[in-house]
Amino acid sequence: MIYEALPVLVAGMLSMALLAVARVPAPPAEGHPPVTSRVLQGSWSAVGWRHTLATEGSRKAAVVQVSGAIALTDETGAATRFQGEAIGFDDGAGLSEGRAVWTDARGDRVFSAIRGDSVQTGRRIAGTITGGTGRYAGVAGEYTLTWQYVIAAEDDFVQGHTVDLRVRLRRAEGLW
Repeated sequence: MIYEALPVLVAGMLSMALLAVARVPAPPAEGHPPVTSRVLQGSWSAVGWRHTLATEGSRKAAVVQVSGAIALTDETGAATRFQGEAIGFDDGAGLSEGRAVWTDARGDRVFSAIRGDSVQTGRRIAGTITGGTGRYAGVAGEYTLTWQYVIAAEDDFVQGHTVDLRVRLRRAEGLW
């Protein structure tokens, strides 16, 4: 007889245990520090090379690698400088994709994925900041730029400059 009542007894005890756990208030959630953001603006001057490949029609696909100085200021006027490097692929039909890394004077880095129009004068590029090292560990954000000019020489040398580089960096408060 006790064996027949055992499933009912176990089910009842389990129900009471679940109700008791449900009534215990949850411990306070570990708070994440508030996220802060910094807005910076500036310019990027870069030189490098471009290797092209003919495609259908008169279009050319290209691989581009550039590097150069990035000068940024925040809303307080504080300056930050980086050495920027980027490598990208232009499909010849108006789409460019690539990766960039910005390195500051201490060797700390900011990494990003870039996407936009073909690398030409007046074309827009958008970057998604995907992380960093050192003081930029845990950073996220985005940036946009427009090439003020791009000069391409016959020997695949390329030079460019932006004047409207706008960056928004986000990370947990107190980690700057």
